[in-house]
This record gives sequence, structure tokens and C-alpha cells, in this order.
Amino acid sequence: MPLYEIRGAVPSDEDQLFEVAHHLGTVNLPANRAAIREILETSSQSFANAINPPSRREFVFVIVDTETGQVVGTSMIISQLGRKDAPYIYLDVIDEERYSATLDRHFNHTTLSIGYSYNGPTEIGGLIVRPECRKRPERLGLLISYVRFLFIKMHRADFRCEVLAELLPPLEADGTSYLWDALGKHFTGLTYAEADMLSKKNKEFVRGLFPEGTVYASLLPQQAQDVIGKVGAQTRGVEKMLRRVGFRYAERVDPFDGGPHFTAPTDDISLVRASAPRRVARLMAADERASGKAIIAVELNQSPYFLAVIAPFASDPGGGWAIDSASATHLNVRVGGEVWGLPLD
Repeated sequence: MPLYEIRGAVPSDEDQLFEVAHHLGTVNLPANRAAIREILETSSQSFANAINPPSRREFVFVIVDTETGQVVGTSMIISQLGRKDAPYIYLDVIDEERYSATLDRHFNHTTLSIGYSYNGPTEIGGLIVRPECRKRPERLGLLISYVRFLFIKMHRADFRCEVLAELLPPLEADGTSYLWDALGKHFTGLTYAEADMLSKKNKEFVRGLFPEGTVYASLLPQQAQDVIGKVGAQTRGVEKMLRRVGFRYAERVDPFDGGPHFTAPTDDISLVRASAPRRVARLMAADERASGKAIIAVELNQSPYFLAVIAPFASDPGGGWAIDSASATHLNVRVGGEVWGLPLD
């Protein structure tokens, strides 16, 4: 049996997902049992194609230790961030130069300007791995992150032409935000946690209360200025991965905490390009040398609807793949059948 499987999350994962969420506590996967129950229900219906239009679907993936049954990590895809009832809200970060010939003084200012999109990108998020599992040689965080790009390729027409990732900035020890305390709190009367949770379902208060026009970051406390567009220690590894596969800083940040937004054209992401359907040409011999390892996935007619393993493969002269018998059995696929594959570096 493969050491790990990646599958669509199911309602019975609630307890374990609740535990995992405590290790990060983001708005996409908050450490709140009622919210997680709702997220899992939405995910199950999304995998079942029961939510229409597809732009409203949200998918949760889990990576599971097959020996213990423990959920060791999770990730998400939000098909479209930004609709008429829930816009994608951001702060454009713009550098502005000022010079006075009279004083012979030159200044560089960082300005913030709020923006809204009602036809926004696909978002990837909710990436969490249990702390005790993060150093395992299988690189579980990378696997549960990569699988989202494979899934996007499998259902390319259901996703947008741009993919967004919001990264967490440095936060205070208690989880609050220097930027929010310096800016958003003064216009809404809400704490960072209250605003972050409310924004998951209702963003009207941002449009109604936030200042329009330009805000000069130089007027904010230095601690607030220092987090704008910066990546927190807990997501630096994610930033490296995103840059490696084609994402770039979009000169935009989250209006709540100043975390940077990274974007990439969907079809230019190297992991999307590398994902493809593969015919199972044969089963690998026990002593056969593998071409490499890959995330190998199939879709199912019933829950969990999506199932993948990390397995060795060998390229076949006919263009298909040979895979090991344990993976074929776990995925319930036979020679001549089709799988989807994403080769790993």
C-alpha cells in the first residue's frame, strides 16, 4: 500500500480537519468547527459537481497517512475569488516619487489604494501540514500543494485564467495584525479576527467603511509599514515554491493584514503544463528502474470523488506510463486504463 494518499475531503474528516486548522487558523480554513463543517459540505458538493455555476465551487484536499488513517495536511482551491455578491478586495501598492526643486528634497512614498474585482481569479489556499509531519522526507507540504495544479488541469474549463495565492505576512504573537490595527480597525471598529472571519461571507462592510482614494503608508506606524507586502516566516517556503512554478508578486496586498498577493496566468504555471492524462501501459516489474515519481490520480463516481497517490512510474515507448502494482490496486485502475499524472522533480 502507498504510504500516503491524497483525496477529496469528506464530512467524516471534520474532527481531524478541526485539529489541523489550529496550526494556522486562516480565513479559508478557520479553527471553528461550524465553519469547517460548512466548508466540508461545500467541498463534497463541489467534487460531486452539484454546485453550479462551477465558479462557486470550493475544493478541499487532504493528505492521509494510509497506515494510521491520520490526516496530516490539507489544501484548498476556490474556483473564483470575486463575484457580484462577494468581490475580491485588495490594496494596490504603488511607489510614488516626490521632488521639490526649492528644497532640493526627494522622497519615495509607498501608497495604498483599495481595489475591487467582481470577476476575479481562482485562488489556492488553506495549505496546512501538521507540525510534526513537516520534516518528513516525502515533502508532504509540497505534495498537498502540487495536487491542486493537477486538479486544475483536469478541470481546466471550470477555473479562471489567473491563479492567486495570498501569503500570510508577519503577525503579532497573539495572531493580530499591525496593519489592521493601524488602518482597518479605525474605520470599522472591528478586531482583526472579527473582520477576517466576517469577510469570509460578507465583504460589504469593507466597501461601506474603508476610505476611498490613496492612503500614504508613511503616515502609519513603522511596525505597520514594515509588514506591507512582506512574507511571514511560516509561509516563506510557500513563496519559494510559488516563484519556482511561475508566480510573481502582484504589487497587491490583503487589506486586513498586508500579506502579499502572488499571481500567475493559469496556463503558464509549470505544474499545470506538466499535468496530463496518461494511459497505464503496463505494471512495473519489481526490479524495474523508475523514470521518476509522480502524483498519479483518478476520479471516482462516488465520495471522495478524487483519489491520488505518490508513486514511481516508468515511461513507455508508446507514450503511456508503467506504474507499480500497489498503486494500481489502490487506485483501482487496470492496464489500458487512464490516470492523470504530474511528474515530481
